[in-house]
Amino acid sequence: MNRRTVLGGLFAVASVPALTACGGGITSLNSQGSTSGGGSSKGGVTIGTANFTENQVLGYLYAAALKGAGVKVTVRPNLGTREIVIPALRGGDIDLLPEYQGALLNYLDPKATPTEAGAMQNALAQALPAGLQVLPYGMAEDSDAFVVTRQTARKYGLASLADLRKHNGKLVIGAAPEVKKRQVGAVGLKDVYGVEFKEFKSLDSDGPLVKGALKKGDVDVANLFTTDTDIKANDWVVLTDPAHLVPSQHIVPLVADRKADDTVRKALAGLGNLLTTAQLTELNRQVDKDKKDPEDVANAYARQHGLVK
Repeated sequence: MNRRTVLGGLFAVASVPALTACGGGITSLNSQGSTSGGGSSKGGVTIGTANFTENQVLGYLYAAALKGAGVKVTVRPNLGTREIVIPALRGGDIDLLPEYQGALLNYLDPKATPTEAGAMQNALAQALPAGLQVLPYGMAEDSDAFVVTRQTARKYGLASLADLRKHNGKLVIGAAPEVKKRQVGAVGLKDVYGVEFKEFKSLDSDGPLVKGALKKGDVDVANLFTTDTDIKANDWVVLTDPAHLVPSQHIVPLVADRKADDTVRKALAGLGNLLTTAQLTELNRQVDKDKKDPEDVANAYARQHGLVK
């Protein structure tokens, strides 16, 4: 889930009523934000995903939920970063994306201050360009994490992001290229914590390159995701975030108005109420560790939990 950079020429949608979280963390389907009133999924829905495992799994979970509701679905996985998929959504190449609340809000409005899930949902509805809307956010959450090895943590006395400042100019960070210019990345680490790195190494998004570099010691700090099972498996240390640089990151569907009818809303709200962070982490593990296909993993989950027959 790596994130951020500002879209040019954004037009805010109309103001919406306050959104409140229900028991499972998902906003009420009845307290939705903007709606077009003219959306229809009858012609089918094209789902796009970003270029990392979890987003692909989520894309296929969305597809399974929609197919279970009778919607014809096409999935275009692994399209790239947010800088690619958001314009594709606006341009009509795709209709639906799995997104992350805080990351999406920071992408649209780097100066936005909400960090609580309900407040961010409201802010998102107002920050989105015309023609797009967010549906209720789900229980599952996946945040950015800045991770060091246990050895590096002991060597430099690192427990929090604030501790990195003590070693300015000495440490190397590895992450996807876009993280160098993002608020939840090198920019925010400097602005919020005063951290300056010796070098930024452009690698991949929570993938084998950045994790391999961390293992080998080629980077001291890596930008990973909290649902990555490699963190626990390797006894890596997630640096705490006392200044709350990283906002809430509940999974949230981002959809074009043209496809946001009641069928789509109800199907995705049902999935959001069902999928937990622990379950999503396990699905990621099956793909990354067991080398299963993301579509197969998502479909198996959907069958197990009654999303499809």
